Amino acid sequence: MSLELVQVNMKAHDPEGLGRFWAEALGWGVSSEAPGVINLEPVGFDWPDPTAVCIDIIAGQEPKTVKNRVHLDLATTSAAHQEELVTRLRELGATPADVGQGDDVPWTVLADPEGNEFCVLEPREVYRDTGPIAAVVVDSADPGAMARFWGEALEWTVHEVADDHASLRSAKGVGPYLEFVRAPEAKTVWNRVHLDLLPRPTGERTAQLERLAELGATEVGLGDAGVSWVVRADPEGNEFCVLGRATD
Repeated sequence: MSLELVQVNMKAHDPEGLGRFWAEALGWGVSSEAPGVINLEPVGFDWPDPTAVCIDIIAGQEPKTVKNRVHLDLATTSAAHQEELVTRLRELGATPADVGQGDDVPWTVLADPEGNEFCVLEPREVYRDTGPIAAVVVDSADPGAMARFWGEALEWTVHEVADDHASLRSAKGVGPYLEFVRAPEAKTVWNRVHLDLLPRPTGERTAQLERLAELGATEVGLGDAGVSWVVRADPEGNEFCVLGRATD
């Protein structure tokens, strides 16, 4: 019995357009399970699998008003690859973004066509086998505490904990990292980008929700009655969905 981090969920005014951007950015395939829902995953991927964290893009008309607290870091293999990828992403519609990173960092901060910030990292050995997404990064007031919560929730391995950041990865040693970075800004609005978890087996969702509550997760009232997921928040208030059947 476990919980798997299966996808990053993004809200979008134009799901199809944003889906095309991220499919081209990552070299992934595109499908749609329902109107207003775009699913992105590696070509030939058998969902779910810890070798990749997929992306779901969902129609939503609420405006983006603040910097996202959850973003993607993209991996590169060389300085030339980083430069080529930034150029290609700009051609696809990405724009430079200023999140206070300054001028002397080795990574490039961009925003996708709907303003979602992401980073194109310089080559780093730690991300050599993650696939195109190096890490899913979450702003945090206490990275160490968040690593402990999420490490227990997902049964992932904590790799590093420092005062200003923490990282963890699937216990199988595959796929992208989940990282928490200290940020001074408090959370003020619900997250347009959030994590989706899948109980395995799906029929064990009730037990997993009880376990999450014991770890410190809280219920979130977002009108999810009758749908096949429930919404919870981690101890810092970051919303996430636990997928399953509406009857679970």
